[in-house]
Amino acid sequence: MRLILLFGALFMSLAAPASATSEKVAEPGWSLVIHGGAGVIERSRISPETDAAVRAALARALEAGSSVLSNGGDAMDAVQAAIIVLEDDPNFNAGHGAVFTYEGTNELDAAVMDGAERKAGAIARASATKNPILLARKVMEESPHVLLSGEGADRFSAEQGLDQVDNSYFATPERKRQLEELKAKKVGWFDVDLKYGTVGAVARDTKGNVAAGTSTGGLTGKRYGRIGDSPLIGAGTYADNRSCAISATGAGEFFIRVGVAHEICTRIRMKAEARAEFLVQEAARGGRTLDAANQQDLLASALSADEVQSIADAVIGEMGALGGSGGIIYLTPWGHQGYSFDTPGMYRGMASSDGTSSVAVYGDE
Repeated sequence: MRLILLFGALFMSLAAPASATSEKVAEPGWSLVIHGGAGVIERSRISPETDAAVRAALARALEAGSSVLSNGGDAMDAVQAAIIVLEDDPNFNAGHGAVFTYEGTNELDAAVMDGAERKAGAIARASATKNPILLARKVMEESPHVLLSGEGADRFSAEQGLDQVDNSYFATPERKRQLEELKAKKVGWFDVDLKYGTVGAVARDTKGNVAAGTSTGGLTGKRYGRIGDSPLIGAGTYADNRSCAISATGAGEFFIRVGVAHEICTRIRMKAEARAEFLVQEAARGGRTLDAANQQDLLASALSADEVQSIADAVIGEMGALGGSGGIIYLTPWGHQGYSFDTPGMYRGMASSDGTSSVAVYGDE
């Protein structure tokens, strides 16, 4: 019990990771990772114009979220700022540019989660909120619930004073063409072209808190009120200061079955706790005093970047073995950040307080 309590204290007392070889506690830093969907994203299928437009939008989203974090803002505010940019861009399947249901309407799903207290809010099948991510946050902050759907979500949105739009706002000619093509092919339940344009963001602020958010229009041609993984806490969205923040994109039914977001976070937390307990025992045997600097070094060295990546890859692999495909972005409170996907490409980007910033589209980038 003493070791468990000690490890819990480490999590509560530290805001940012330090190098395992550092003799000092590092200054708090921030990180941001975003995605705009995964799937059959290949150079032969993407026009140069679309490639450039997607990269520019990802860069704008990174800039919006980074501006919040660099000014000392909260992780949740950064996640929201980044996702709004992507919801407003018709190149992504969220907000303006969302795909059509089989019946020719647009139904929006979104979720947010705060890793500090594990508060969460989500909406499914909303039809009138200009930026669905704002409605998910309102559910988290202004209601006793986690998930609202359909007409009730729309009514709650209006009561909260969020911008309301006609359902036609979300439609674009390209999304309409995709629906017509799907119906003409008569290929099955929904789009099988495997282009998941869901958007998401995970952030770590200078206080060491992590947050996650995801927003989507679902799958082209979805029917019967289908809801995917994005608004389901633990499937497509999860954040926990004890482990990591995750946002997913892909074949939602399989992400739900595996509980991908929560599964990755749980494996990271359990491995970090076990490793830290071992290091605490080693320190005690060596007569070391666990002052603040030693605690920082201990926590920072509990898991390596390769170990975190391996956990994410393993869960994505298990989901893929069931027949699903897609990817996730992740970010730990200690600064590990990255992606894991089993598709040819994934719209993605990351930035951090060390000045680095990058966007990518294809799997070989």
